Amino acid sequence: MTRRDFAAAIGGTWSAALSLPSVLSWGAPNASSNGSVLDAAESASGLCVVRQTAQAFGAEGSLLILHPEEKIARRAAKAAVAELEKVEEFLSLYRPESEICRLNQAGVLARPHPYLVNALRKSLEMSAKSAGAFDVTVQPLWELYEATKKSGRIPTSAELESARGKVDWRQIEVTADEIRLKRRGMKVTLNAMAQGFAADRVLSALRAHGISQALVNTGEIGAMGRRADGKPWTIGIQHPRRKDAFVALANLENCCMATSGDYASAFDDDYLRHHIFDPATGQSPRELSSVTITAPSGTDADALSTTVFVLGAENGLRLLAEFPKAEAFLVRKDGGIIKTRGFPEVQPEASDAGDIRC
Repeated sequence: MTRRDFAAAIGGTWSAALSLPSVLSWGAPNASSNGSVLDAAESASGLCVVRQTAQAFGAEGSLLILHPEEKIARRAAKAAVAELEKVEEFLSLYRPESEICRLNQAGVLARPHPYLVNALRKSLEMSAKSAGAFDVTVQPLWELYEATKKSGRIPTSAELESARGKVDWRQIEVTADEIRLKRRGMKVTLNAMAQGFAADRVLSALRAHGISQALVNTGEIGAMGRRADGKPWTIGIQHPRRKDAFVALANLENCCMATSGDYASAFDDDYLRHHIFDPATGQSPRELSSVTITAPSGTDADALSTTVFVLGAENGLRLLAEFPKAEAFLVRKDGGIIKTRGFPEVQPEASDAGDIRC
C-alpha cells in the first residue's frame, strides 16, 4: 500500500474522508515558520491529544498520542520522530545514502547497524518458514517491471529468467560485522517489512516515554491502548477496487495491522502485474487482491501480509497458524472474502468512525 490517511467511515457506503486537518511534520515538531506546528489539544476526557503526520518509506504516515500531560506527549513525539528517522536511515530504499542502498550498490556492507542486521535476519526466518515465498532479494524483479512499464511493454521470458537468476534469499550472508550478497547483481528490498519494523520501533519509543495510548501509522498500523472515549481504535481496510471505500473495519487494541494489495503499485490496469512477486515465477500471484494481517508485532504483520499473498489462501493460512495471535482478512480477485475466526472485524453500524485507513 502506498497511501494511508486518518479517515472516517461514513454510513453504510464506507466512504473515506479526511478527518484530522491539523497536523505537523515529523521532522520539525516545534517549528512554526513553515506551518509545521505541534497540534496539541485536550480531549473531552481530559487527555492531551498530540497529532503528527510524516513521510515514511515514500508514503504518508501519521501519529496520534493521548496522555494527561502535554509535556510528556511532546517528549514522546520527539522520540518517535528520532526513531523513525533512524529506521529510515538504515532500511529505506527511498534514501540513496541509506545502508540498504549502499549494500545494493556494493554487494557488501561492513559494520552494518543492528537494525538492518535484525531486519534481514527476521526476513531470512520468514523465508525459511515459507519455503522461499517471502524473499527480500526480489528487487531485480521490481526494477525490471518498472523499466518495462516505462517503455510500454511487459518483460520477455528471457528478461524474467535473467532477473530471477538474481533472486535467492539463501545467497544473503548476515553477521553482526558484515552483510554480503553472494550472487552478482543481487539486490534486496525490505519494503515488505520495513514499515512494520518501523511501527514496532516507534511504539517501543513511545512506551519508553510513558505513553500507553497511541495510534501509529508508519505505512503499517500500530495501536496502543484505546481511544480517549475508551473504545478500541477502528481501522478501515482499503477496498482493493474502490479508492474511496473500505472493504471492512477492524477494531485494534495493543496490536499491529498490515495490508498488502495488488492495487498499491500496479504495472497494468487489470492488477495482474504489480509490486508483489512470487520468487518462484517472477510474476505476481493471481489468487488474491489484498491480504490484511493483525499480529502483536508490526514486523510479523507486515511480512506475513506479503507472504500469505504469495502463498495463496490455503497455504498462507496454514503458515499463519504458526504465529500465535495472528489473524487474517483476505479478499480474492473475484471479490470473495476469507477471514480467520479471530479477526477483529466490526460491522459499520457498531462503529462511529474509522480512525485510520490500511
